[in-house]
Amino acid sequence: MLEIYNPATDRHLVSLEEDTAESLKAKFHKAKEAQVNWAQTPIKKRLATIEKFKSLITEEKDNLARVLTNETGKPITQSKNELNGLLTRIDFFLKETPKVLKEEKVSAKDAAISEKIAKEPLGVIANISAWNYPYFVGSNVFIPALLTGNAVLYKPSEYASCTGTLISQLLHDAGVPQELFVLIIGGGKVGEELLKLPLDGVFFTGSYATGKKINEQVASKLTKVQLELGGKDPVYVCEDVDIKMAASSLADGAFYNNGQSCCAVERIYVHQAIYDSFVESFVSEVKNFVVGDPLSEKTYIGPLTRSAQVEILENQIKDALARGAKVLTGGKKINRAGSYFEPTVLTQVNHEMLLMKEESFGPIIGIQKVSGDVEAIKLMNDTEYGLTAGVYTQDEKRAESILKQVNSGTVYWNCCDRVSPNLPWAGRGHSGVGCTLSHYGIETFLKLKAWHLKK
Repeated sequence: MLEIYNPATDRHLVSLEEDTAESLKAKFHKAKEAQVNWAQTPIKKRLATIEKFKSLITEEKDNLARVLTNETGKPITQSKNELNGLLTRIDFFLKETPKVLKEEKVSAKDAAISEKIAKEPLGVIANISAWNYPYFVGSNVFIPALLTGNAVLYKPSEYASCTGTLISQLLHDAGVPQELFVLIIGGGKVGEELLKLPLDGVFFTGSYATGKKINEQVASKLTKVQLELGGKDPVYVCEDVDIKMAASSLADGAFYNNGQSCCAVERIYVHQAIYDSFVESFVSEVKNFVVGDPLSEKTYIGPLTRSAQVEILENQIKDALARGAKVLTGGKKINRAGSYFEPTVLTQVNHEMLLMKEESFGPIIGIQKVSGDVEAIKLMNDTEYGLTAGVYTQDEKRAESILKQVNSGTVYWNCCDRVSPNLPWAGRGHSGVGCTLSHYGIETFLKLKAWHLKK
């Protein structure tokens, strides 16, 4: 059995029966049969089914938010924000998928032969999702996968399995066949068994370490693999900014969802001319964050979802202090039930410290002083990750010049920690392979067929 606990209270929530190798095989074979019929279902019917799913999400939003908050510790206002954002994301897929599915006619020199390019679904895919944004990162995969005619074996994170169960129920209530969208329950061992199946695609969101193992496990089968992994996302604050505005924006970018976001700001570099003023303003913002019961509308910082993350944060702080860093606020686990950790800001940091090199994934940030653009660019690129990076400055051309030199899949000017369905979400290096979102993120669930037609 998979045991689910509330990270804010440590209380047991529910026990869920885990899948076995035998149940996974049975589910796969049923999904494979169901996928053939689903692929032949008119696109209008598939669109209507997902539209119904959207309506059910809207009707059940308050309950869905409470369940998400209880099992992950995400503050209730942020759970509701995620669900509201999900509705907009679904609208994007409903609008864009029919365009992507259109056949492409290609001109041929030989008048007797016509050519066209058709797009077909991959088949049966595995969607191994994450706990930090289960609606966002899950829907990036299962919505376009279903709309393009695929079957989905959906394994939510063991830390968001209650939410995963509700997603599955609502999709079935909306008309998605039960054999087509299949819920898989379990932890890492179940995930390993899932990957042994003859899948047509594996789509994973999570850590680099796990993504690397997944890639190695399925590589010999030449299965399509898409990995959305972590980040060590840097931001450079230039000397010409509105300091209060930049500090407020970046404090939110670093600590929203307790810093448990792959695109959360994890490193801040500030021009020496405004460094002291920026740090003062930033710390003031962080000290105003309300830490407490995630079900309270006033709470901004709830508990960490995974208790094991506490040790990682403590080790990063210990290492930083031993190398000369200074804690300006926070720095330790809060003495109360649940996995609460103080929002933490460190200065006098450098790249010899784990804090500035390894992913933190928690409410902790290091702020480093830089002499100017050249040093900032060098430090921003001093990482194995490449998910997002940002620059705060009043000079757009300067921002573009800096960001063109940064090796990152997504870049921001005067904003951060932002995802748009219109733009591809793609990492570089240890941040992943492939992309979700945009029309490229829809095309990833399709395979091409070239047609040569002689009259």
